[in-house]
Amino acid sequence: MSLSRKRKKELRKLQEQANNLWESQQVLLGQVGAVAREAGRQLGNYSREQVAPTVQHTYEKYAAPYVDKGVTTSKQVYNRKLVPAAGAVVGSALSVWDAANDTRERLAAGRAPSPVDFAAFAKRAEKHGKDAAKRLTIREAPAPKGLGAGSVIAIILGVGAALGVLYAAWQTLRADDELWVADDPLRAPDA
Repeated sequence: MSLSRKRKKELRKLQEQANNLWESQQVLLGQVGAVAREAGRQLGNYSREQVAPTVQHTYEKYAAPYVDKGVTTSKQVYNRKLVPAAGAVVGSALSVWDAANDTRERLAAGRAPSPVDFAAFAKRAEKHGKDAAKRLTIREAPAPKGLGAGSVIAIILGVGAALGVLYAAWQTLRADDELWVADDPLRAPDA
């Protein structure tokens, strides 16, 4: 099947148009890529110059005091409570270990063990237990003194509501002749 010259010419023209379109699309896509790269660079600059300082300022203003307070409290609890208590427990365990080693050495040497003074042992254990308990206790913050803002607002609203009720009652019960309605509307009022 052969094509006529006219059809071949039309097909060549169509192919040239398709090639031109493809080339122009390639140029356009290259330009789009350049614009996208520049937009990404500008976005990075904006983020560094505007967003990051704003986020840093907001963090320092609102969150940093609470984070610092939490870190300080954690350090205090760790250094003042946990480490000394753990040291006391480890020290007591090591002294028991040393006493056991001494007893074993005496038994190995053929000497009889000395009698154990349970009263002194109980007294020392009670003393170390009290020290450890004292170090581990966490003191609660003192209760706030005086009224807080919520209490003052509640008192003001309560007083306002009571005054509103009293005013409504006074308006209802006051003796105003014009406000009273006669029982019998057909009868003339007494003069």
